[in-house]
Amino acid sequence: MISFKLTDEQEVVREALHDFAEQAVRPIARDADEASETPTDFLEQSWELGLVSTQLPDAFGGGGETRSPITNALVLEELAWGDASLALAAVAPAAFAFAVADHGTDEQKRELLPLFCGTKYHAASLALVEPGPLFDPSTLRTVAEPKGDDAFVISGAKSFVPLGAKASHFLVVARNNGGRDAFIVPRDAEGLTVSEQEKSMGLNGLETVGLSLERVVVPSSARLGGAEGCDVQHIVDGSRAALAAVLTGVSRAAVDLCVPYAKDRHAFGQAIAQKQGIAFKMADMHIETDSMRWLAWKAASELEQGLDATRACHHARDYASRMAMEVTDSGIQVLGGHGFIREHPVEMWYRNARTLGVLEGTLSV
Repeated sequence: MISFKLTDEQEVVREALHDFAEQAVRPIARDADEASETPTDFLEQSWELGLVSTQLPDAFGGGGETRSPITNALVLEELAWGDASLALAAVAPAAFAFAVADHGTDEQKRELLPLFCGTKYHAASLALVEPGPLFDPSTLRTVAEPKGDDAFVISGAKSFVPLGAKASHFLVVARNNGGRDAFIVPRDAEGLTVSEQEKSMGLNGLETVGLSLERVVVPSSARLGGAEGCDVQHIVDGSRAALAAVLTGVSRAAVDLCVPYAKDRHAFGQAIAQKQGIAFKMADMHIETDSMRWLAWKAASELEQGLDATRACHHARDYASRMAMEVTDSGIQVLGGHGFIREHPVEMWYRNARTLGVLEGTLSV
């Protein structure tokens, strides 16, 4: 039997993160979007929640808690209900830290994981996305070539690297000998250029940069997992499940705003929620948001069980990418002329959903 009932602990986490999103995220989201800036105070405040450190092994200074992709999906949905940009900023270091914890050598773990277990926010970023409309994570253009037996030369470009201006290290995913590998590249590596902050349609509250790698030489010890390499698809799957949860949160925010608005807004003598065109639209918004959540939880569940979750994560991200744009667009339609002005956040949510939906370009597995 399939059950979507949360544990008592998950209910507590969900409620706590919702309160944080309501009190600490929502009030600053619009200012962060307008300023195209991730507030430093917010990063420090979110770090105190222990979203990263508590899920790292205690041997390296972490909390030693068992990592739960399902619980993380709940966390991301609640944070994104507050604001998608700030939600991604809060958890951006997790993509790097969790990859090292899951796939790194003992030496890599000893060197890097303690950085994420301190009391101060520490930025390190996953560099997966590449510039261009036809980006496909299964056919990367960034290449790592062996240089003798003790080094690799990496050449290529990356885009949408979160908080790259603050990052101490980048986890660069590249083609290597017909397969894919991830490489730990320090910020000061020769040949690595970090661009100015990128400008995009949405997610303006999340500072992102591009990377240019011009024959960057890294030692063989920088290859995540050492000589055996790592399971890059597992990293991609986790990223897709996380995006599905974030898109669910954005969509739920639109539903939660539109329903009371439509009940209060009157036209021609009755609430617009009583008009079939509006009522049916809001019903579809609710249905699609619930569907996104079930797919996100299914993907997270397969990850948690150690199953091959590639298909489930792909379906969750693909569906959420398309439906979140429809839900937020419907939110604009429900608000009518008010949907286009900055007095209401739905136009920002639409821009964020639109940007999240095209990060991977093509939708191949």
